[in-house]
Amino acid sequence: MHRGSESAAAARIGEPSLNLRPPQNAMDVEFAELTDLGRVREGNEDYLGHVVPATPEETGARGFLFAVADGVGGQALGEVASRTAVESLLAGFREAPINEAHSSMLQRLVRDANTRVIDAGQEAGPLGSRMATTLVACALRHDRATVAHVGDSRCYLIRRGQANLLTRDHTLVNEQVRLGILSPQQAAQSESRHLLSRSLGSELFVNVDIEEHQVLAGDVLVLCSDGLHGFVPGSEIAALTSHGGDLAAAAKRLVDIANQRDGDDNITLQIVRVRSVERTGMYRGRPYRLR
Repeated sequence: MHRGSESAAAARIGEPSLNLRPPQNAMDVEFAELTDLGRVREGNEDYLGHVVPATPEETGARGFLFAVADGVGGQALGEVASRTAVESLLAGFREAPINEAHSSMLQRLVRDANTRVIDAGQEAGPLGSRMATTLVACALRHDRATVAHVGDSRCYLIRRGQANLLTRDHTLVNEQVRLGILSPQQAAQSESRHLLSRSLGSELFVNVDIEEHQVLAGDVLVLCSDGLHGFVPGSEIAALTSHGGDLAAAAKRLVDIANQRDGDDNITLQIVRVRSVERTGMYRGRPYRLR
């Protein structure tokens, strides 16, 4: 039996939410999520949400979805942008055709979310003209994780105590590092390190990065805004989430560390532990169970 809230706002500010599912024959996960103001912010421009299947049949047909967004622009209604993006993504996922490939689905849904953010900005008037948000989403089904992202919110895969970054920050300085213009050390010290090269709501067409990864039982996926990864390195995130302990406690500890080191930004994360997977192969584009 499913326990815990399935609301997109399940994690109230400063309080982790924990979701447990009993073992099933299909993929099974447990997760905790938390969003926090930070020590000095007056409002929260981050937003998170998830979709959890209600039955084993739905687990195999549609799967799980997790998403984190970080609104951009301070007074430019960043909180509206992040909420609009996540709510659009979750609604589209729930309504998507069953057995649709997650890669093509997320491509479509993130672009739809971009349109919704632009529309919301136009409806908001002058304040909404610069409204934008990052978005990172992870869809899980069978033994696969499909990650879509725009901006600098991240997804890590923690396996055997090691953190593997599955996303690439879409920032101006990161692009300069990739082109050899800046060194990683120079980028880390740059005053413009937080300026995004891509975001939802800034352009009519958004370029979405999509990657699919195999997951194993025991793997942990961490989705987070830069309020966390800007101050807590992946190695530390791995150390606190890979030992099989309480996920809600780990989420709270990570937020506390980020606040101790800075606290000048909202902090949001989801920790998803894979309890079991359904091993599959592909034949003519369709998954089949491996025995």
